[in-house]
Amino acid sequence: MNSVLVRPVSSARDMKTFIKLPWKIMANDPAWVPPLLMDRRKLLDRKRNPFYQHADVEFFLAERGGETVGRIAAIMNYNHNKEHEENIGFFGFFDCINDQEVANALFDAARNYVARFNATALRGPANPSVNDEYGMLVEGFDTSPTVLMTHNPPYYQALTEAYGFRKAKDLYAYWMSQAEVYTERLERAVNLVKQRARMTFRTLDMKHYYEEVDRIKVVYNKAWQKNWGAVPMTDAEFDALAKDLKAIVKPELIIMAETHGKVVGFALALPDINVPLKYNRSGRLLPGLYHMMTKSKEISCVRVIVLGVVPEYLNSGAAGVLFYEVARNAKALGYAYGEASWILEDNVMMNRAAELLKGKIYKRYRIYELPITRPFADTSR
Repeated sequence: MNSVLVRPVSSARDMKTFIKLPWKIMANDPAWVPPLLMDRRKLLDRKRNPFYQHADVEFFLAERGGETVGRIAAIMNYNHNKEHEENIGFFGFFDCINDQEVANALFDAARNYVARFNATALRGPANPSVNDEYGMLVEGFDTSPTVLMTHNPPYYQALTEAYGFRKAKDLYAYWMSQAEVYTERLERAVNLVKQRARMTFRTLDMKHYYEEVDRIKVVYNKAWQKNWGAVPMTDAEFDALAKDLKAIVKPELIIMAETHGKVVGFALALPDINVPLKYNRSGRLLPGLYHMMTKSKEISCVRVIVLGVVPEYLNSGAAGVLFYEVARNAKALGYAYGEASWILEDNVMMNRAAELLKGKIYKRYRIYELPITRPFADTSR
């Protein structure tokens, strides 16, 4: 049998191969949603993606007998290490045929890379950070991912754990139905919070989009600062994300909680554009736009992507009201279902808020970690 060769991406042609590999790995998976190629290129571009202004990264391809059989990225996220006072590396963009030798060689390459920076552990997958696509799907393979969520074959879990990775944290995705959300208990709780906390809840003002973004930015970085693994987004990262999302946001699905004229919480939900994009098997832009225009009526779900409240109002009940307001507005727009994702398994307040809306965990994603404490064999050559 031919040995596995793992080498860094070193040309535009290599990067094209890196980007296109999931089409080979998951082509026959009916639940997989091909990403837009232009989005992948931008996400991986060290010059265009502001994340790489505070990170080092190396992209690797695995080959056997002249055939590309896997890929991985090794990442040193300096803002993470500064925020959490640790020195760990990350792996991301892991895709691989069902072969332990190939997976081992890829993980060795990522481990070797971060070890050069004296990293004490390798954690992931992060594509490329906690503020992007995050986690490996370990439960819920029968349905397609919603917008900006990951999907992978079931065997990735076995390959990862056989190498020695162990669970660091699980992330939940809750499924909610408009037919079950509204109860007398919920209505009472919402009204009580509004009266007691003296908060107002409003939708995003699209006429002042970037001013609103600046308000949200402050809340975002403050609300998640104590969460496990959370890293504040830089102004450049937040502005780039806001620019990308502007074309698909619906202001009715962005709710802001205010008190004394100050924003203290917000929720952002997006229509699940993966529904029309699933028809776009090529990943090219023009067919994707065509399907977005012709298949958008098939979208019946919104994904609550972020929902947070600043620490001093965390126990106010505002999170539940934000969930409620998003659900109510989504219903008015004709969406029958919602996904709240992802939520840390030990985030008591957010899990409780999702459960208040009769949410049920239907997908589970996992973050893995491997200590780097001893010399190890390098199989990446």
